[in-house]
Amino acid sequence: MKKLLLILLLSVIIQPLWAQKTADIIPAPTSSTMGQGQFKMHAGLRILSSTYFPEEIYFLQKELLRYQKLSSTIVENNRDAEIVLEKTKLNNDQLYTLDVTPEQIKIQAETKEGAFYGIISLLQLANNSQSKSIACVSVSDKPAFGWRGVMLDESRHFFGTEKVKSLIDWMAYYKLNRFHWHLTDEPGWRLEILNYPKLGEVGGIGNKSDKNAACQYYSQEEIKEIVSYAAERHIVIIPEIDMPGHATAANKAYPEFSGGGSERYPEFTFHPAKEGTYQYLTNVLREVDALFPSQMIHVGGDEVSFGNQQWKTDAAVQQLMKTEKLADLKAVEDLFMRRMSDSILNMNNQVLVWDEMANAGLPKDNSIIFWWRHDQPKQLELSLKNGHKTVICPRLPLYFDFVQHPDHKVGRRWAGGFNQLESVYSFSIDQLPVAAKDQDLVLGFQANLWTETVDSVERFDFLLFPRLAAMAESVWSDKGQKDYTDFLERLKPHLKQYKEAGLYYFNPFDINEHPEPLMKK
Repeated sequence: MKKLLLILLLSVIIQPLWAQKTADIIPAPTSSTMGQGQFKMHAGLRILSSTYFPEEIYFLQKELLRYQKLSSTIVENNRDAEIVLEKTKLNNDQLYTLDVTPEQIKIQAETKEGAFYGIISLLQLANNSQSKSIACVSVSDKPAFGWRGVMLDESRHFFGTEKVKSLIDWMAYYKLNRFHWHLTDEPGWRLEILNYPKLGEVGGIGNKSDKNAACQYYSQEEIKEIVSYAAERHIVIIPEIDMPGHATAANKAYPEFSGGGSERYPEFTFHPAKEGTYQYLTNVLREVDALFPSQMIHVGGDEVSFGNQQWKTDAAVQQLMKTEKLADLKAVEDLFMRRMSDSILNMNNQVLVWDEMANAGLPKDNSIIFWWRHDQPKQLELSLKNGHKTVICPRLPLYFDFVQHPDHKVGRRWAGGFNQLESVYSFSIDQLPVAAKDQDLVLGFQANLWTETVDSVERFDFLLFPRLAAMAESVWSDKGQKDYTDFLERLKPHLKQYKEAGLYYFNPFDINEHPEPLMKK
């Protein structure tokens, strides 16, 4: 009987300690220590004015009103302030500290970005609370990687401004900071180009489900709006204009620049041997550069062999190969990409490409390779060997169009493999052939949502949530902070927030709550 009482007593003591092991934040912070007492949230919260963080304070005010329905006021006197943002030298652009006491909340950071991440952690603590109180805690936090990205393909299915802004909101909520926007591909061109209006008006017709679907593309004013919205949330948008393959939609609009295709992939390529092609694409990229201040343009470079068969019989291509002493069609691709990279570098942009271009001779100081082919680790090794900065985004486990449960029917698998929540969460650079000397070349991770099978907002939500949260923790938190069981506990209040936001999410605790949405066609 005494032993039973002792066990019960220990369970009462230990369980709260376990529950408080990590602050109630996703991604898990570098360090957190629970304190005593609570800070009571209330209407009219007093926030100390800041000459260095005015935009971040304004964002905090808006989000407190949006999520907590709490108004706040700016005050000039520190003694009156309940929330303080303080600029402090921390020797890390993204590091912040957050201290919650019963009397005051203080966020310290050296940069606006660090202060913003402190605000996000504060908002999560408030949103996760069952009452209008936040448990006292001391947090010191910084990311493991600088590149924490999401790619959205809108060529195959188009979702529009409000859905993209919603995705940006959730990216910010999980401290993700790079939005790779795949705007062109075979099914559709989704970006207005003023000097080539048919790219949107003709190239924007159709999608993966219906080649005759009504024209859809973003106007330049909409692009500016979304770029500004992301910047307020410290998210950089990287546009992708795919070339020299995946050019079918563009070639519908301007067939004079087509390099042909194959039976399965007609009009798939831009013509690599016409001087006009390079001027045309450079003009397009100049407009892209003006719209996106990231100083980075992704130009694809993937899967060109799917549709370059006509290059074998094209007289101009054959002459180019002879003149330039190009041994094969892959050498033609590489030459094309080097020429376009020259144009991009002249715009003071970095060149971003998929891993097929790891050995194309692109300038290593101004290019970034995206390693996506998990079955070809040698491409990752080659990218790093050649000194390229590299973003890690392998199909397994970071392609979110893959199914996430063994019972799911719609979506991709690879040799039976799929991307369940725990696989995403547990992904680590330690699983990859990256030598210690090359680890600084790895910028970070990125989740990719290709939309061949994503023809509705329900499927969009179902594939992203909650895997987005798991991916955020995999790329932000140090290995020592990661604990899947603890993550699942911290995830529970987020499912409630997904529900309140109207998201059709996958529930890992109750897979029947939201059945897998099927495609409409």
